[in-house]
Amino acid sequence: MGSSRTLAADAFIDMIMPFGQFLIGTLVLVTLVVSIRRLLARGPSRMGGAMLLSGGAVIGLALVGYLVQLL
Repeated sequence: MGSSRTLAADAFIDMIMPFGQFLIGTLVLVTLVVSIRRLLARGPSRMGGAMLLSGGAVIGLALVGYLVQLL
């Protein structure tokens, strides 16, 4: 009985996982659009620093994702 209950739980998690990924992707997209809008409103003088900061954040997130996958 314990084995089938575990399989059912694993199947349920596998079914809801794509929704979680979709939700995270949507939130990232909304955040990106809002931040680009605010950046454009501030003008070109702030864009250099903002691009360095966002590039560093992207590289950091990619590195963390890669390291988590290795586990």
